[in-house]
Amino acid sequence: MTRVFALLLAVGLAVAAHLPAAADGLMLVQAGAFWMGRDDGAPEDGPMHRVYVRDFWIDRHKVTNAEFAEFLNARGLASADGERRYDEDDADARVFQRAVGAPAQGSGAGRSGDETAPTRPIDEPALAVRWRAAAGFERHPAVEVSWFGARDYCAWRGRRLPTEAEWEKAARGDDKRRYPWGKADPAASLAVFGREYNATERGDARPDGTSAHRVEDLLGNLREWTSTALRAYPYRTDDGREPFTGAGRVVVRGASHDDPAGSLHVSTRRSYDRRGAAAGHHHVGFRCATSEDLGGY
Repeated sequence: MTRVFALLLAVGLAVAAHLPAAADGLMLVQAGAFWMGRDDGAPEDGPMHRVYVRDFWIDRHKVTNAEFAEFLNARGLASADGERRYDEDDADARVFQRAVGAPAQGSGAGRSGDETAPTRPIDEPALAVRWRAAAGFERHPAVEVSWFGARDYCAWRGRRLPTEAEWEKAARGDDKRRYPWGKADPAASLAVFGREYNATERGDARPDGTSAHRVEDLLGNLREWTSTALRAYPYRTDDGREPFTGAGRVVVRGASHDDPAGSLHVSTRRSYDRRGAAAGHHHVGFRCATSEDLGGY
């Protein structure tokens, strides 16, 4: 009996050693080299080359509207250096300021100013105002968040934005795959793509589209901010591209819900200039990463 138990324990440990570690919604991507870029895409996407990445942890899912609302309540709409974190007055926004106790704004709402305040007696104290996600979109990935808002949210959580190399390794794994899930063509069960404008969905509803590192919703739903300034390949961390500080262009990775299937590829690079980075967009979201040792994994 003791031998059987020992054998089962050994098998269990061997299997566990090959599974990605997880902690608090973060997935561990272990250190190692991988193939980054491609030779059959746009000039800025290549050439394919080997890049070594140290251990890092990355959010399994994109940051949601509800999570970003918590941040706005804690830190406010503008950063200490005056950067706007979120385009709350955009028609595509899904996080609004509301009086506590007021009815939740529905999915058909547009701008935050469209909401009518509830009637109350003149001598009654004003209700506290808080940021809240629109009803039905709480668990959808956050839209209209500027690069500065994404940067500050991650710092608030004790994390940072991923580099574009980290993002691609989390999505691609070690086998040069085109899609996070492997070789299969894009399908509705794998990713959110080819949809109408602003037609996002929850990012945790397609486990079949998970990457080899068990990170979800990497290709589709929303593109994602990174910490990387756009520079030509080969990728290096010591040539001034890390981190983006507001000068030049910042790299955006992934794909959006309204991108066509033919444009989906883990190596596709897009970018925004300083003005674009300071604004929110209907097709750009983000997730956070960290290089800190979370312990026990």
